[in-house]
Amino acid sequence: MPRKLDYARLPTEQPNPKSRHLDRLSTARILRLMNREDASVPRAVARIIPHITRAASLIVKALRGGGRLFFLGAGTSGRLGVIEAAECPPTFNTPPTMIQAIIAGGRRAVFRSREGAEDNRRSARYEVMRRVRSKDVVVGIAASGVTPFVEAGLRAAKRRGANTVLLTCNQKPRVRSWVDIVIAPQVGPELIAGSTRLKAGTATKLILNMLTVATMVRLGKVYGNFMIDVRPTSKKLKARAARIVQTLGGVSHQEAIRLLRRAQGQVKPAIVMAALNIEAGTARRLLSEHHGMLRAIRPRRVHSP
Repeated sequence: MPRKLDYARLPTEQPNPKSRHLDRLSTARILRLMNREDASVPRAVARIIPHITRAASLIVKALRGGGRLFFLGAGTSGRLGVIEAAECPPTFNTPPTMIQAIIAGGRRAVFRSREGAEDNRRSARYEVMRRVRSKDVVVGIAASGVTPFVEAGLRAAKRRGANTVLLTCNQKPRVRSWVDIVIAPQVGPELIAGSTRLKAGTATKLILNMLTVATMVRLGKVYGNFMIDVRPTSKKLKARAARIVQTLGGVSHQEAIRLLRRAQGQVKPAIVMAALNIEAGTARRLLSEHHGMLRAIRPRRVHSP
C-alpha cells in the first residue's frame, strides 16, 4: 500500500515569492515576469546535462540492439511525450513502433484533460506489461516525481527487464531500484503555484528534445546538421529533401529531384547515388552494410556541410 503523500511539501507545489502580487500586475509586467522566470529554465537544464547524457546513451544502446523507446506520463507530461514520439517519424523516418508514448487516460486525454487518470496505477501496469519488452527503455515523465501512473508504469517496466528513466522537477523523488537514471532539473516554483505546464513543462520539452535529437544523431540520421532521413510527405519537406541531396551530393536541383524519384523519396540513398554515381539498389545495400551511417561510407563527392 503506497504511503500517504503530503502534497503541500512537493517542490512543484510551492508558491513563488516573485509572483505573490501577480493578479495586481499589468499585462506587460506579467509577461516580463514570465519571461524572466522562463529564462532560468535553460540554465537549470544545463546543470544536469551529465544525467541527460547517460539517459541518451542508454537509449542509443537500446535502439541499436532492436529495442524501443517509450515515453510514459499523465496530463501535460503525457502530452509532451506524445508530441515527442509523434515528431520522430517525419523528422528522422523512424518506424512508428520505435518511439511510442503511453499517456494516462489513453488517446482521449491528448485533447481533453482527464486529471483523475494520473492516479490509475492499474492502467499503467496493464499498458506497460502489454507493450514493453526487456530490450526497451521507458522514460517516465512526472513533474512532481510522485505521479502514481508513472510510478506504477516504471515499476512494471523494471519487472519486464526494461531500462527506466525518470524525468522530474522534484530533486528528491521516491525512487529506488525501479529507476536507473533520474533527470531532475531544479526549475524552482512556478509563476502560478503548482501549474507545472509552465517552467516544468518547458524544461521537460527541452530535455525530451535533447534525448531524441542526440539519439538520432548517434544513429546516423543526421549528417552535419542535415536531417538526411527526413520523410518528404509535404511540399515543404519535398523541397527540403531536394536541397539536402543537391547540397551533399553536389548535383543540380533538377538532378536532385530526379535522384529522389529513383530512390522513392529516400534522401540518404539519393545522396549516395549522387556521390558515387550508382543505382538505388546498390546505394541501399551499401548503406545497409554500414548500418545506415552515411559518414562511414565516406564517398569522396559527399560535400561536408
